[in-house]
Amino acid sequence: MKEYIRFLKFVKPHLWIMTLALICMILTSTLGGVSLGMIIPVVDNILTGKTMALPGAQHAPHYLIDIIDKVNKIPKGLLLNLVVIIVSFLFFIKEAFVFFQTCFMNQLGQAVLKDVRQAIYEKLLALSNNFYSSVKTGELVSRVTFDVGIIVNSITEGLTDLLWQPIQLIIYVVILIWIKVYFSISWWLILITIFIFPLIIFPVIKIGNKLRKISTSTQESMSDINSLLFETIYGIGIVKSFSAETYQKEKFKAHNNRYYKMMVKSVKRVAIITPLGEFVGILCMGVVLWCGGKEVVEGRLSAGAFIAFLAALLSLLKPLKRLSRLYGINLQAVAAITRVYDILDREITIKNKPAAAKLIDFKDSIEFKNINFSYNKDRIVLDEISLKLSKGRILAMVGMSGAGKTTFVNLIPRFYDPDKGAILIDGKDIRDFTVESLRAHIGIVSQETILFNDTVRSNIAFGEPGAALERVMESAKAANAHNFIMKMPQGYGTIIGDRGIKLSGGEKQRIAIARALFKDPPILILDEATSQLDTESEKLVQEAINRLMANRTVFVIAHRLSTIEHADKIAVFDRGRIIEIGTHGELLQKSGVYKRLYELQFKSKAEK
Repeated sequence: MKEYIRFLKFVKPHLWIMTLALICMILTSTLGGVSLGMIIPVVDNILTGKTMALPGAQHAPHYLIDIIDKVNKIPKGLLLNLVVIIVSFLFFIKEAFVFFQTCFMNQLGQAVLKDVRQAIYEKLLALSNNFYSSVKTGELVSRVTFDVGIIVNSITEGLTDLLWQPIQLIIYVVILIWIKVYFSISWWLILITIFIFPLIIFPVIKIGNKLRKISTSTQESMSDINSLLFETIYGIGIVKSFSAETYQKEKFKAHNNRYYKMMVKSVKRVAIITPLGEFVGILCMGVVLWCGGKEVVEGRLSAGAFIAFLAALLSLLKPLKRLSRLYGINLQAVAAITRVYDILDREITIKNKPAAAKLIDFKDSIEFKNINFSYNKDRIVLDEISLKLSKGRILAMVGMSGAGKTTFVNLIPRFYDPDKGAILIDGKDIRDFTVESLRAHIGIVSQETILFNDTVRSNIAFGEPGAALERVMESAKAANAHNFIMKMPQGYGTIIGDRGIKLSGGEKQRIAIARALFKDPPILILDEATSQLDTESEKLVQEAINRLMANRTVFVIAHRLSTIEHADKIAVFDRGRIIEIGTHGELLQKSGVYKRLYELQFKSKAEK
């Protein structure tokens, strides 16, 4: 249970709420115990008409004897009225404290839920790209929603019981001892209770161990459901175009059925704890009733005291059952906590050095020195890459898919760090700069357009919510996006939908280009930046990019070689190596891979 204890650090900032709830629990349990004690005068003094007496009076303090003498002098009718009024008032106050206690514990649970979600989200933002390449989106969402929900249930319900039920146990055990001492209850009744009640612990522990394994499988199954759901929504067009609805239905059905079976197993094991507790409790009550009833019949025990004793035992049943059920709840929570901490404990591989400096200005060049890189150590993606690009120059990268071009540019903003070698800006390793200041100098337009469910203006001025509209419009005009934006219902205030679903492919790409232009960075990375534009828009965007080349260093990945003829350097990638480098003219004269690719594209274009 150390995982559960570790998780309680999220409760620490909200201890004041838990303290108020704890005070309410103590008052509630105490009032319940006092109300229970009222049974004795009702039965012994009012209903049976006998004078209240303490068989164990020799042990009783004088003030208690004085109180009993005064109670015996009160007329029976008046005493009944007083008892009813007092008990009603005590129960009213008790239920008021139950209400406040419930509110406080639910507030605590929601506060913890908020903090845990925030902690996970911030960790997800901090984690490096290699983490996201190894997990499914749906699995991450499941941990933030489903797993955290289970944990919060263990706080609002489990922690409540962990605090409240022991208090009630203590109160009712004290009442039992008080009745034993002052009303001469036989030790046999106490010993029977002590020996029979703990019998429930052993099966509960055994059931709980199985429950933890099932809970882990259940949460993994929910992750699979979320992952498939995200994939289906994201790729709904592909699903429909391939008429794969039936295939996806069956796939979802399999995951759904697995989750159903796991949940049924879990529910069965949790459900059996309650009747098991009931059975043990009734067994105990039967034995106590048989033994104690004989003493009442034989006149050795007051009927009121015995009924109060039975009521205290019945009151003990509820906290014992709740505590036994709590074991199952907490085991489910531990499985969820383990999955949450699997994220929170992940090492952040891309982080600032202790003495990292802030990159103030990019003045001279970017150099790659003997770069080696692989994602999973079994296949080299970049192999001994070395090149140098002066400020204000353009490096274009061409080659077959999988040659390493995108990986190469992803090393510049430190989405990944090389396994060997270094990238230098003005002769200094980029790992010596803070990540934030390094990325502030870099603008990126990726091959896969990433837009957010927000306004056009917010997407262009991403990260600067208070930016002037004039700056946003200038960037949009430079990216040839202003005209179609102004035709939208609310212009720059139009919500573009999840992943920009309300835009065409070309419009998405132009918004992404406008976003990069708005940032106005000294270093630009264009990964197939014009891949989704029509011919006319491509020319206009290319002109805008050309105007921005002055005093900027640009890395361009392109399959259309006609768009990079003006580049200062063209690097041809093949299987993680640069096999050719030079200007467009120089590479055509070499009659190598570049010339062959260029002629193939030129021939294909001529045939069209």
